[in-house]
Amino acid sequence: MSQDRKDRILDVAIRLAEEGGFDNVRQRDVAAQAGVALGTLYNNFKGKEDLLSAALERETQTLEQRMNRKPIVEGNEVERLTSFFQSVTRALCRKPNYARATIKAMASGDEESAGNVVAYQAQMNSMIVAAMRGVKPSSLKEEGAEPPTEREFNLAILLQQLWFASLVGWSAKLHSQARIVEQTKMAAELLVLGFAAQENNE
Repeated sequence: MSQDRKDRILDVAIRLAEEGGFDNVRQRDVAAQAGVALGTLYNNFKGKEDLLSAALERETQTLEQRMNRKPIVEGNEVERLTSFFQSVTRALCRKPNYARATIKAMASGDEESAGNVVAYQAQMNSMIVAAMRGVKPSSLKEEGAEPPTEREFNLAILLQQLWFASLVGWSAKLHSQARIVEQTKMAAELLVLGFAAQENNE
């Protein structure tokens, strides 16, 4: 499938999700509005979970490109991490119905979308490590680049998991978008202190 056709499909899926949430993303409607045969859609996307997780992966690629143009370099490690999660939260939640639909898709455990979920998590980890270091995400992929340390990898994984858990709470309308960032900042502060204490005791 060409990238142009894939983009049309994902654009339609995002619009339908924003208009009516997860249940509004029906593959027959996506195919018709994107101008592709239903069989073609099924050959490339096995269900709405696959569609929505692919859309999120694409959105994350866009965010990574933005970070490459303007990396997060100001402040200390926790401040840079907070700035990153503020940006990624704002980017996802600017379309709240689509965001909630995507969160539901990512948490579904659907096997067909597992590849997109894994790719998304890897992109997020790369951007989190870049924010920790105050560098462009692309610099981590350059020849000779220092791979993430065990500390960086564990910190990135834990923060991503905590952030997603807070997103689920926001999706359930338990707290605000600002609270997602506050909770992630608190987690970053505690984890950075905890890792530092662990290193000092070794």
